[in-house]
Amino acid sequence: MRKLFILFVILFTSANVSAQWIFGKNPIRNKPDWDKQRVHYGYYIGSNFLNFNYSYDKQYYDKIRELSQEYGTDHAEIQVTGAMGFNVGLVGNLRINEYLDLRFEPGLVYSKRDLKFPSALIMDYYANKPIETLPTVQELLNSSSKSISTTLIHFPLLLKFSALRTGNIRPYVVGGFSADLNLSSNHKSEDDNYEGVWRMKQWTTNYELGVGVDIYFEYFKFSPSIRGVFGLNDELIRDRNPDSPWTGHITSMKTRGIFLNFTVH
Repeated sequence: MRKLFILFVILFTSANVSAQWIFGKNPIRNKPDWDKQRVHYGYYIGSNFLNFNYSYDKQYYDKIRELSQEYGTDHAEIQVTGAMGFNVGLVGNLRINEYLDLRFEPGLVYSKRDLKFPSALIMDYYANKPIETLPTVQELLNSSSKSISTTLIHFPLLLKFSALRTGNIRPYVVGGFSADLNLSSNHKSEDDNYEGVWRMKQWTTNYELGVGVDIYFEYFKFSPSIRGVFGLNDELIRDRNPDSPWTGHITSMKTRGIFLNFTVH
């Protein structure tokens, strides 16, 4: 017990000393000339929570209202549930002046989104389908839910606006545009949702806004940041049938999400 107590005191003291070096009133300034470099590099790892934002035409709502009277429905719009994904990539930083940097952060992004379609649309699909037997409960569940796993090559070009450095801390805001190459888009597939294939466009664009903080350590700079990602263009490839229960009467489907990155320079 005594050894454990001594170990705890040593760890607490070490952590307190390190905190004073970084966050104290008069800390030792680590890497004082770091930000004077014309170009420097780094890498990041992080997580994401991506979603879809849907827009519908008036016919969609009229159809839902009509079908809900016949079949009832659990919800009127497509429900999207995002799961935590991950990001990993590289950072290239070009110094423009003391407060402004241009950054290129290519990386790999993996995400998963679960879609749940209104039950009235699915019931109507089976009611008008030329089948001899009624669909099973499992068939109804499979048709009303889709799990979309997406792997993206992410290409953000960003401007970083930094505040004055205080000790070993320097907050910043970042914003810009990005392009995504969707490696799992199925954009070339001749099949659609009637054959169980969800299709999206291969290339999409976004704008990004975020905040972060640079923390200067003795041997490296650590930069946690959080960023919102907002799709600019429609990403959905519609089914051949304009009245498809999965893609019919949707005017746009755009990505919305949050990136949480931890960068080391």
